Order: sequence, then structure tokens, then C-alpha cells
Amino acid sequence: MTRTMSTARHRFPLLAPESLTPEQRAVYEAIANGPRGGGPLPIVDEAGHLTGPFNALMYVPALATQVQRLGVALRFEGTLPARTRELVICAVAAEVDSDYEWYAHRRMALEVGISSTELDGLRNGALLAGLSAAERSALRLAHALLRDHVVDDSVHAEVSADHGHEGLVEIAVLVGYYQLLAGVLAAADVRAPASD
Repeated sequence: MTRTMSTARHRFPLLAPESLTPEQRAVYEAIANGPRGGGPLPIVDEAGHLTGPFNALMYVPALATQVQRLGVALRFEGTLPARTRELVICAVAAEVDSDYEWYAHRRMALEVGISSTELDGLRNGALLAGLSAAERSALRLAHALLRDHVVDDSVHAEVSADHGHEGLVEIAVLVGYYQLLAGVLAAADVRAPASD
């Protein structure tokens, strides 16, 4: 079941479901009726418009198709534990100061067992002692990519030991994907709902 939310102002006119092109309709259906549709975050507003970065992305359906597919692969088909995945996503949101991304993934993080205290520490750039070694190494990689844009040998070795090559690549792509979404959100000036 798709959850709904109220929408605020948007730089990109909201695309009404009944006026979508066939290409936009395919993207809309994949997002609204795909795995995102049943989660804790509303995917459509009361009028059926897509929320978050997806309304803006639908202006270029070919890109929107690929972006949403990558998001599904990362969130629903990836190998990272849910806690690790959401910690990394929240680290990106905090580092790039993406209000909407933080709003959305804070909710998801709480659902997978990340505490408010852990999230507060993450928002302030801290690596908390209570995290597992694998969670800490994933966050070290995320911070290296976000802050330094270089992954030194010690971070690479630590992440490889905890997550293997597959996990290291998945974390790197996860960081890049959520930076991409944060960029779309910033360009479209999509903000978190005032009531949440």
C-alpha cells in the first residue's frame, strides 16, 4: 500500500499522474507500486504526485528509470545489513546537509534499530563507540569519500576485511547514489515537511 504525504512548494511543477507521458507513467508505477511504496516514508502526496527527488527526476524519464532501478538494487537487493546501509545513507545526508534525505532516512534508520542517540552522533559527525566494527569501517569509508575524496590504504584494508570487495563497492556506490539524490533534491529545493 502506498503511503501519502502533503507537499510543500516545488521548483519543478508537480507532475499529475493523469498527465504523465507513457515513459513517465512507467517510472511512476515502478516507484509508487514498487518496494518503496510499502515503506515507512510516503512516496506520493494526497493528489498522487511523487515525493522526494522523483518528481524532478521524472522530467527526464530515461534517467529516472535508471536512478530508481539503482536505488532499488541498493536498498532492497544489496548485501549490506540494513543498519549499515542506513548508517551510511544518514552519514551522506548529514555530510551534504540534505534536509529531505535526513528526514526520509532517519525514519528508516529508526525502523532498522538505529537509536536516536546514534543518529544524533552521526548528525554531528561522530563515530560512536557502540557501533560494530563493520559499521564503523563502512562509515570510515563513507567519510573518506565524502570529506577527503580519497580512500587511503588503511581504510581500504579495514573495509575489505569487514565487507569484502563486494561490500566495499556497494558502500562506495551507496555513497555516490545518495549524493546524486541530494543534488537533485537541492536543485529542486525539495525540503523535509515542516510537520515532521
